[in-house]
Amino acid sequence: MKNYPNLGVQIPEIQLPVSSVDLQKWSVIACDQFTSQPDYWKEVADFVGTEPSTLHLVFPEVFLGKEDESSRIKNIHANMQQYLETGLLQPHDGMIYVERTVSGKTRRGLMLALDLEKYDFNAGSTTLIRATEGTILNRLPPRIKIREQAPLEFPHILMLIDDPEDVVIGGIEKQKASLPLAYDFDLMESSGHLTGRFVNDPQLEKNVIEGLEILANPEVFSQKYYLPKESPVLLFASGDGNHSLATAKSCWEKLKPIVGMNHPARYALVEIENVHDHALEFEPIHRVIFEIKADLLQAMKDHFSSDISFSKVNDYAAMVSLVKSRQGPDHHFGYIDAHGCQVISVKHPKLNLPVGTLQDFLDLWMKKGQATEIDYVHGDEALYSLSTQPANAGFYLAGMPKSDLFKTVIMDGSLPRKTFSMGEAHEKRFYFEARRIS
Repeated sequence: MKNYPNLGVQIPEIQLPVSSVDLQKWSVIACDQFTSQPDYWKEVADFVGTEPSTLHLVFPEVFLGKEDESSRIKNIHANMQQYLETGLLQPHDGMIYVERTVSGKTRRGLMLALDLEKYDFNAGSTTLIRATEGTILNRLPPRIKIREQAPLEFPHILMLIDDPEDVVIGGIEKQKASLPLAYDFDLMESSGHLTGRFVNDPQLEKNVIEGLEILANPEVFSQKYYLPKESPVLLFASGDGNHSLATAKSCWEKLKPIVGMNHPARYALVEIENVHDHALEFEPIHRVIFEIKADLLQAMKDHFSSDISFSKVNDYAAMVSLVKSRQGPDHHFGYIDAHGCQVISVKHPKLNLPVGTLQDFLDLWMKKGQATEIDYVHGDEALYSLSTQPANAGFYLAGMPKSDLFKTVIMDGSLPRKTFSMGEAHEKRFYFEARRIS
């Protein structure tokens, strides 16, 4: 394993399932997807059965808070140990070039390990590796319980680089036909196709490192974003899996006084993607409120006073169209419940993004116990079906341009939590590769 301390990068040893494993059953979607749709996870469980699968190694968050939470975590640790002892995983040195084809698009990525000493998820961080949105601290404890006793990590973390010339990943793509195949199969639940290739060419590895060194050059960085020359460089920004990376960091901070700095848990396995990849799309993340106990719209009127207005629309499609088309200094988002749809507008917003304006209100309102739960969902179908159930309501948000991400994080700090999603739920990263952390 090679380390590049100035970049916060390690060329990892990656564990992959042996050839006898059914890869379609092995690979399952990120644990934080379909959190309000238990039927999805039942279909996955029925399909996988008892065969080797990352389903047995992760904790789908749809089951958080259930009576069997402790036993699930114990089973995860036991299954990881069993898979290692029975030889179901084989180690491979080096990076892996990844292609994920879904919804007619192919995203390209690169498996690397990142140094958690170069990462800080707290607001206002100026580290080389940063979170793009606020971290919800109460989502970390269950993940910490899993990771701190786990011999393996299975990441769904996607980290972004701002590489407009596509030097780092594009250079590998041009040579992919000469790279040995690591895996190549269709994902379950109509979620596309996954292909991986071993980057075993020393020159390609050198090119990747040199490309990252250019992006991390302080002079290049300051000129790109019109910043003072001494501005701290942001090389890697979290795209998906922010809470998984924050979990890895939290575990490492607790562990390092005991084990010292030369330990595998210092690093986290991630997939790197270029924010300028044509197949990479930023999708909005919507809000659904469950079992509402008070008048939500009246509460919004009281909170925003004369700055808020409501416009009823004929249907969901009209609401979406209006929210997407409205621009300017006012903030706009859609509202859906069992009685229909509206477009909500807020004048004189105090925050930069509509999602921040809405979330600021919802956080205060939820603290008063006015509803049972809030969930963050991807896609129009899930939003509409959940929001129109009795006693529920939902908020539709338009997406943010992906070209704004790095500059916004650099200038303003992390975004409001759950601002954007890299694709819809079925397009999320699937667990496949593993790495030893103990």
